[in-house]
Amino acid sequence: MRKCQQDLFSLPLNIAELGSYSAFCKSLDLDPSTCLPDQFGSAIASWGGKNILTPIKTLSLFSGVGGLDIAFHDAGFRINCALEIDERFATTLQSNTVAGGYLDGTEILCQDIRQFQPSQSEKIDFIIGGPPCQSFSAAGRRAAGVQGTQDQRGSLFEEYARILKILKPRGFLFENVYGITGAEGGRAWLSIQKAFRDAGYFLSFRILDAADYGVPQHRERMFIVGTRDEIFQFPAPTHGPDSLDDIPQICAERAIFGAGVTDHERIAKIKGRFGHLLQQIPSGLNYSFFTEKMGHPNPIFGWRSKFSDFLYKADPDVPIRTLKAQGGQYTGPFHWDNRPFSIQELKRLQTIPDKYIINGSRQVAIHQIGNSVAPQLARILALSILEQIFKIVLPSKIPVLQSNEVLSFRKRKKGLTVGYRNKALSAIKILEFISPVPERSICRTEKASIDAKFNWTQPDENGELHVQTILDPLCWTFKVNTSIRSNATSVFEIIISSRTNREWVLGQKKVKLIGGSLEGNIFVGLWKAFETELMRQNVKADLVQLCEYYQYEPAFNCQMVLPEIHDERWGVLRKLVEGVGTRNILSKSQLAKLWSCNERKILDLMQWLKLCGFEARNFNTNPQIPKDSYLVPYAFPTLNPMSVQLRKTLLVGNINHVSKT
Repeated sequence: MRKCQQDLFSLPLNIAELGSYSAFCKSLDLDPSTCLPDQFGSAIASWGGKNILTPIKTLSLFSGVGGLDIAFHDAGFRINCALEIDERFATTLQSNTVAGGYLDGTEILCQDIRQFQPSQSEKIDFIIGGPPCQSFSAAGRRAAGVQGTQDQRGSLFEEYARILKILKPRGFLFENVYGITGAEGGRAWLSIQKAFRDAGYFLSFRILDAADYGVPQHRERMFIVGTRDEIFQFPAPTHGPDSLDDIPQICAERAIFGAGVTDHERIAKIKGRFGHLLQQIPSGLNYSFFTEKMGHPNPIFGWRSKFSDFLYKADPDVPIRTLKAQGGQYTGPFHWDNRPFSIQELKRLQTIPDKYIINGSRQVAIHQIGNSVAPQLARILALSILEQIFKIVLPSKIPVLQSNEVLSFRKRKKGLTVGYRNKALSAIKILEFISPVPERSICRTEKASIDAKFNWTQPDENGELHVQTILDPLCWTFKVNTSIRSNATSVFEIIISSRTNREWVLGQKKVKLIGGSLEGNIFVGLWKAFETELMRQNVKADLVQLCEYYQYEPAFNCQMVLPEIHDERWGVLRKLVEGVGTRNILSKSQLAKLWSCNERKILDLMQWLKLCGFEARNFNTNPQIPKDSYLVPYAFPTLNPMSVQLRKTLLVGNINHVSKT
């Protein structure tokens, strides 16, 4: 870890000669302790305009909203051309080509890189760009498996390398998520390195956290810098514990001070089913505040059952967590005043200049901001590239990292959990907790319906299903049948009980699900009715929260009682409900043995299980699952209209309805 420096000019000469962020700022008449990214960008742009006499002609690939372009423009590079396939992003880039804009004089091409044929008539000195990261991202890993180079977006590095071979610039900068190193067991990462080396470049690469470089946001990204000759050394952190000057990281509150917020934005609230929960969550925490592990008395969510940005409320005193490009109604960060951040505030948190124009609706703007490289981090990289690759003498040296020097951001990240728990416990002490479990028996009957996308409506006066709910302090019972046979004798039962000896979060010992006939919609309806009651009673947000995320031991057991039947599928479904063949990736032969069926029938069974609401995954839905293997993560149906797996198929073609057989 770098030493704290109290007085820059009292350092020994051999360290002072290495330079520092403080020295660099002071050489530009900036106060390093108060300098914000916009001020830094303007100062280096002014310096570069006077001192970089020969234009450094630069090509921007996968330009997005222009995060790298902003940074390299400020550092004195000339962005000759910016290539972007998304018309919405290209419109934003075009808006900033006006006279005096950040991309003044830049040609904007809205085009697929696969069709891009660069002209060799004008020499390009440097190339910047980062291909789409969904194939390697954490969100992609959890939602769909790390597809890596098997996703067409994951192979775009080959197009980058193709253009390098044609234009032969002096160097390039490539950016992507750090998950790129682990995709396909590391094979994709080796392929990327080989492609760039085969293009004729020496490579340097590092994972950097943007917060260590003056960005009010923790954002870990992989950077590759390619050079024709000497190896590039990455710049040392400018802020935080690893910085030479020990300058504090820029906190969220300081970053957004004075940013534009309308009266409407200031009073906006998070609506919907979970919106009211945000007010209770302490700043810096997320949905996990409402989990048993954090000590909440009414843990409606399971630990690690949601993405980390679900109901995430920013802490004003530290950098925020990573801004996401896309998300749902409850995707943070949210302001500590329990409202969404304004677009101007989000630009500040990503260090996009105030005067930079971003076009489109709020969601489109958020998509552009969240997809971009944080310009302030890229500015520091660009200055180091100026100094090392283009031999430009800077106002003050940019200190660099040695190849064996380890940064501490991962270690610091691991130590945050204790602080989060202490903050949660402090907030819980002032909560007024009311038990969600009914103290007396409740009995109600309702009609309900389920559609082709597993959208459950209860009550629904026109529904074809009849739901009877009995909430007894000792047992919850749910009965579902078709309306015309509502009084028929039960055909099957599912008995659900806690796996532990301690009192279940529901307050009673067990739950019974009773179906009136062997029909897929009745089976799904029973679980949906149970889930609906969990939400009504404010016990859990859904069945997954009650069970826990599938990579943990399930919190409850199930036993299914069936009549003597000749339908093999229902026999398999019974085993599945009892946990046989769930939670692990299993081959067809393993499943056939567990389910006592013919191996050739596994695919048909999996397709039928999807019709009964189960998540059934294979290589076609999640490329990281080996071929001829499957994963059924939960022992109960979890598909709903928002499920990623609902839109995926085990084979070519799609069948999205609930079977009645």
